[in-house]
Amino acid sequence: MMKARQLVFSMAVAAACALPLVAAAQAPAQVRVRGVIERVDATSMVVKDRSGEMVTMARPADMNVAEVVPLTMADIKADSFVGAGSMPQPDGTQRALEIVVFPESARGTGEGFRPWDYMPESTMTNATVSTLSAAPASVPGGQKLLLKYKGGEQTVIVPAGTPVVTFKPGNQDQAALVVPGAKVVITAQEKDGKPTALRMLVGRNGFQPPM
Repeated sequence: MMKARQLVFSMAVAAACALPLVAAAQAPAQVRVRGVIERVDATSMVVKDRSGEMVTMARPADMNVAEVVPLTMADIKADSFVGAGSMPQPDGTQRALEIVVFPESARGTGEGFRPWDYMPESTMTNATVSTLSAAPASVPGGQKLLLKYKGGEQTVIVPAGTPVVTFKPGNQDQAALVVPGAKVVITAQEKDGKPTALRMLVGRNGFQPPM
């Protein structure tokens, strides 16, 4: 079963890479695994992903861990640098599924507008908040964000109740964070023929990272 699951992972890596073969050889594709840690030790993890499959991956000593922390819309200000995971709307706006408020030290990370693998057709806008205003009347309690990035802008409608989070370093607290039952988003890559965790976003005490 584990070999079969690793084969599926390998196929996912290949499918995720839309680069020329030379580029792919230089930089193997990375994929995200969203799920719950089932088992973990010093060198490996088993994660039950959101499809219900068990993914076994190596846990290298230099894996980066960040704790995802809940915020509210009140924490978003003009000039905040945010990541807005969204769904495109017929009127050309984006309807937010979640908002990440980046720490100032991470301003500019991944700036731009691109597809996002959270669900089919979803998008990600990493950009600076230019203006905040009330959302259309059809979105009670929501807000409208004008997000500007180099070369473009997006209008994001944020319904009331949309998850808003930030993150902070978690490497020094892995003993409390990287535990069975923790909900995670892991960026992984195949190395030496097996899935290997590179980076982890994790919630404390069962908190679900909404990415």
